[in-house]
Amino acid sequence: MKQIMLTLTIGVFAIILGAAGAIATRDTWLSRFQSEDAKKKDEDPHAGHTHGSKDRIKLSAQARANLRLVTDELELKTFRRTIQVPGVVVERRGKGDQSFTAPISGVVKKIHALPGDVVHPGGPLVTLRINSEPLQSSQTELYKTAQEIKITSDQKERLDKLFKQGTVPETRILELQYQLDRLGATRKAYRADLAVKGLLPAMVDQVEKGEFLKEIVVLVPSVIEGFKSEAVGKSAESKNATPLLEVEDLKVFLGEQVQFGQLLGYLSNHQNLYIEGRGFREDTPLLEKTADKGWALRATFHEDKAGAWPPLEKPLKILYLANNIDPASQTFPFYVPLPNQHREYPPDKTKYRIWRYRPGQRVQLDVPVEDIRTKESEEVFVLPLAAVVREGADAYVFRQNGDVFERKPVHVVYEDSTQVVLANDGSITPGNYVAFNAADALNRALKAQSEEKGGKTGHEGHSH
Repeated sequence: MKQIMLTLTIGVFAIILGAAGAIATRDTWLSRFQSEDAKKKDEDPHAGHTHGSKDRIKLSAQARANLRLVTDELELKTFRRTIQVPGVVVERRGKGDQSFTAPISGVVKKIHALPGDVVHPGGPLVTLRINSEPLQSSQTELYKTAQEIKITSDQKERLDKLFKQGTVPETRILELQYQLDRLGATRKAYRADLAVKGLLPAMVDQVEKGEFLKEIVVLVPSVIEGFKSEAVGKSAESKNATPLLEVEDLKVFLGEQVQFGQLLGYLSNHQNLYIEGRGFREDTPLLEKTADKGWALRATFHEDKAGAWPPLEKPLKILYLANNIDPASQTFPFYVPLPNQHREYPPDKTKYRIWRYRPGQRVQLDVPVEDIRTKESEEVFVLPLAAVVREGADAYVFRQNGDVFERKPVHVVYEDSTQVVLANDGSITPGNYVAFNAADALNRALKAQSEEKGGKTGHEGHSH
């Protein structure tokens, strides 16, 4: 028993001495192990490195928000190359404005509508006090003729009874009938003359009764040539209805003496306008093809704000190409029908209007001239210009896979100031999601990541 106790005591003492020695020589053996570990690292230069792809970058939600990154699904479509042509909004010649004139000589007694006012068909424009001798004479003669017809008709009616009794010869009855025929023709001529002078049938009827007109009201025409409704939007009038007109200009003032046929003012309706484009002589075959194919044009009005007006229901197409060339600019005009839209204000009254498009307004036309195709497919990918980044002869897009964006080489078929056309060659496929903007920023971030991982040690893709 004593022997066992002695052995245990010696063992415990040995363990204590060993621990104390290890503590005393800690620096020596620890440095030796560290040297061995460093040696292994020197022998394996890839030890402790994280390997990754130089064409992939992972973005956090914050990074995507900072870049305002937009991704969308790729789809194949037919793309038409366009040319940009300047244009200006113009009136439809012969159908845009209408003048109103004095039907008689007179003095302006009252002006019912001022420039900017919206007027209804048949509504009053200007009241003229009549001082026209021909009009007064026509009224007098019409009244006299009407009275003679009445007297002659009464006389013939009495003699018809005597003729039936055999007391009046037939020749007397025939003479009265001939006289009535002549008076009827005269009455018809005077009525037509008064109608030409601006009197309505009801007014002429009053003249026949002896109620002579001392003044006449110039009215808004009830039928306006060329003003069929083609506008779209909430404020457009019903189709085939005569729209309301505006007084565009007034050429007279109160108390002014006007003559027969004198211009009093202009009425306008900007419901249907033209865009007058200006093409160069060498563009003629392209524009002729566009007009023949009926391809839709895109018009850009720089002062238009998105959502401020409803979209046009009908596409804009070339109506015709003019055959004259401006000798100064060496351009020729072509015309595109432009259905207009308007609002009325104040909201509780129909008095004033504001039009979306106005004559003289500048516009930029994107005119499609040819389809872009490739050897692989007639359909291509169309992306915004900011979706593609270039490095020398190479072009790339960034394909999305969750939070990871992979740089993919692409073949650029065509590009303009706003969009780029990519070939369907298998590098990217329909259904892929790619970044539609910030491609240049993504490419810089990818290069910075590569430099951070491998630029300082010469091991690209490694993190030390």
